[in-house]
Amino acid sequence: MGKLVVLMITAFIDMVGTLMIIPLLPFYAKEFGANGLVVGLLVSSFAIAQLISAPMWGRFSDRYGRRPALMVGLGASAIAYVIFAYSGTLWLLFLSRLVQGSGGGTVSVIQAYVADALKPEERAKGLGWLSAATNAGVALGLTSRQLLFDVELPLAMPSIVAGIRIATVIGIGVATIAAAVGGGGLGTFIFRGVAMVDTRLILAGALPAAALALIADVVLSAVERRVIKG
Repeated sequence: MGKLVVLMITAFIDMVGTLMIIPLLPFYAKEFGANGLVVGLLVSSFAIAQLISAPMWGRFSDRYGRRPALMVGLGASAIAYVIFAYSGTLWLLFLSRLVQGSGGGTVSVIQAYVADALKPEERAKGLGWLSAATNAGVALGLTSRQLLFDVELPLAMPSIVAGIRIATVIGIGVATIAAAVGGGGLGTFIFRGVAMVDTRLILAGALPAAALALIADVVLSAVERRVIKG
């Protein structure tokens, strides 16, 4: 039971540390001049490094034991936190995430450690306690609401505004064409002018539609720039 308590505390602290950093990454990156794509790469770099290194650490733990693999993982996390604390450039932020991801897999190693250390009849209970400690670390490090409003929405907002901008301009054009099937609107003047070969009627419909699309584009473009800068 003593080993299980130590492993639970280790998993708890590891998850708290990891999920306290994630909400800060986009703001640090923006301070260093990163755009939305770079911020997305920065946030995902940990998972990418962990995905690449996980098979290696699995073989390492099978060959040399769970404890050395766990110590290496915790050491990598400690080094990554120090790099993050003194990061003054964007590449150091990337280095911090890559170091922690490359030495990651701490939770999976702890799970294997529990499975090895406990008797078969106690294994399910031990893994349940370990999962509870991990989830507690997640809850304290970053709640689902914080993840949505502090990380996901700020990262996605530039793309959302850009999509609204494009959809609005296209919608104005489609609404104009809708007059061909009896939809009315400014397109009525355009199609009537084409039928009568009357340039004034065509311009009476085309110019207001173009002006409306231009105004919408300018306004939403200003909103997009404000969102990206903010």
